Amino acid sequence: MKMMKLALIAALSSGLAMGAQAAGDAAAGKAKSAMCAGCHGADGKSLNNVWPNLAGQKAGYLAKALTDYKTGKRNDPMMTGMAKPLSDADIQNLAAYYSSL
Repeated sequence: MKMMKLALIAALSSGLAMGAQAAGDAAAGKAKSAMCAGCHGADGKSLNNVWPNLAGQKAGYLAKALTDYKTGKRNDPMMTGMAKPLSDADIQNLAAYYSSL
């Protein structure tokens, strides 16, 4: 029974590590981030109180927010327009980039 628990822990740990690696490409996200800089700042830190900082946000939160804007689950005319043309990979890459700052 103890061996089975250890095997389960190892499998879960391996899967989590693989998921973390597959989350997105921060370098590709940086290249795509120019469209975000006008509102959210070149370094992900907005100079305007109306628009949130993106730097240091959790990747999962950023990816979910962008996906929700893209699908209409969250409604903001500006963000919906920005998120609609993004691919799933773009969203993961942007999330990886901003979370790395």
